[in-house]
Amino acid sequence: MKPYAAIAGGVRLAVRLTPRASRDGVDGIAADAEGRPVLKLRLRAPPVEGAANAALIAWLAKTLGLRKADIEIRSGETGRTKILHLSGDSAALIRKLDALLA
Repeated sequence: MKPYAAIAGGVRLAVRLTPRASRDGVDGIAADAEGRPVLKLRLRAPPVEGAANAALIAWLAKTLGLRKADIEIRSGETGRTKILHLSGDSAALIRKLDALLA
């Protein structure tokens, strides 16, 4: 099962963010408390005053070739598990996410 799905206007992405990590990167796919798949990401940014959320958006934008404005945190701004909306062509975004996990 994948932590992302095509929706109207883009892709819904579930992320489990670990801030203050030693490196930025992907740690694979895991299950959240309810058993739903999430993309595990590590970022060096601290979870202070939105720094980790800003770093998450910047990292995803750079990695997936999107504008920062194309990435929106729909839920989980203050938690580790977040639901993001990536605006754009769903098929192209899913190909990029598949390549990221390969």
